[in-house]
Amino acid sequence: MNSRFCAEEHQHIRYNPLNDKWILVSPHRAKRPWKGQVEKAFETDIPEHDFKNPLCPGATRANGEVNSFYESTYVFPNDFPALLENVPEPDPSSHPLFQAQAAKGECRVMCFHPKSNVTLPLMKNEEILEVINTWIKEMLELRTKYKWIQIFENKGEVMGCSNPHPHCQIWASSFLPDEPRAEDSQQLKYFQKNNQPLLLNYINEEIERKVRIVVMNDHWVALVPYWAVWPFETMLLPRRHVLRLTDLNEEEKSSLAEIMKKLLTKYDNLFETSFPYSMGWHGAPEDKESDYSHWQLHASYYPPLLRSASVKKFMVGYEMLAQAQRDLTAEQAAEKLRLLPDVHYKLRE
Repeated sequence: MNSRFCAEEHQHIRYNPLNDKWILVSPHRAKRPWKGQVEKAFETDIPEHDFKNPLCPGATRANGEVNSFYESTYVFPNDFPALLENVPEPDPSSHPLFQAQAAKGECRVMCFHPKSNVTLPLMKNEEILEVINTWIKEMLELRTKYKWIQIFENKGEVMGCSNPHPHCQIWASSFLPDEPRAEDSQQLKYFQKNNQPLLLNYINEEIERKVRIVVMNDHWVALVPYWAVWPFETMLLPRRHVLRLTDLNEEEKSSLAEIMKKLLTKYDNLFETSFPYSMGWHGAPEDKESDYSHWQLHASYYPPLLRSASVKKFMVGYEMLAQAQRDLTAEQAAEKLRLLPDVHYKLRE
């Protein structure tokens, strides 16, 4: 029996300093998962334009509104918003076990491209740059009224995306949601102890070690975080200290478009399918009276696929009742993604 610990062979737990949680890593359950059969998922042919699709240019949405015949990005209010601006506030509660607070906000939908059969990795760099610029434009407007602005994209039917059209959502809220609230607290504790932003130190350590980096350029690094939960989870971070998307300079925005295209191309190439995921940006809250120097901007990608285009990871049982668990190490996942081509499989000759 081998008595020496090997991360690729033996189960262990890893700590996530961003949310103060642990994850169980059990690599012996699925050794080298990419060695198995790679199945091709059946992809439905998506028409370039369909007037029945409420996200298409010129289409009529459920509330009777008609989209403009847009040629680039397009933003409109969510027809079924989870957050509204003008709603009554809950009555105060005198019991600590029955607490409620006001929740105000706005929800918007943002289309990336006028064509339904185009995804981010198949878009040109300048088209992705327009997406980034529109994100920033929306944030600059919403930050005047709300504390938190959550940009997120659910890609693929398996992630609950009901409309086959490249788009994301932007939810602005008067309150700080649970995940960013935990990240704020943990980053502040680290900064107070070390006088350096947690994620900035983490980036430099990862660049030094190299084993979990997927792709990198002069301004950005995409990596599989040491504490990753999802099989091929990645994190995208600027290499300098940046608090929010709105703080990026022109070179960083162009560089971000380039690295997003490369990362998402590698995702699609992994199982030669339009790779599903949920992604979102986290940056410093929009509270001008507070110092958020402890923050570092980052995007997280959470894809569910595990072994092939048709085998996904389910977060049930132990994951729901105890803690998160994964079957391959972050280092194995990063190596697999890193070695994939930068040219999209649909564009190869």
